[in-house]
Amino acid sequence: MSVIEKGLSATLTRTVGEDDTAIALGSGSLPVLGTPRVLAWCEEATCTAIAGAVADGQTSVGTRVRLDHLGASPVGATVAVVATVTAVDGRLVSFEVVATDSDGRLLAEGEVRRVVVDTERFLARVGA
Repeated sequence: MSVIEKGLSATLTRTVGEDDTAIALGSGSLPVLGTPRVLAWCEEATCTAIAGAVADGQTSVGTRVRLDHLGASPVGATVAVVATVTAVDGRLVSFEVVATDSDGRLLAEGEVRRVVVDTERFLARVGA
């Protein structure tokens, strides 16, 4: 079984590119960081935060997301995403996620929940 503890965290830094915009992702008509990409970066940070604590043969899957996308970021902007484990209840892991720009301005915040699963059993169950 994995040994995931409250307080584990990871920080990812990304630069907004053309492929990250609302236009490119189909989530709007402006050339600014799209919400789907912010969410993907947040989920990536959660996976990174617990990667070293998940047992061999296990992985985690997302089960719930609440994300408030509060500020726009233009192409070329640098975004830092921090994911921190806030609670562990058996296999359920909850994270706080926060995204800021290079000036420290809050861009997004929320919660992501993941469940630790046995990789082979999970894939067998979904027929993959």
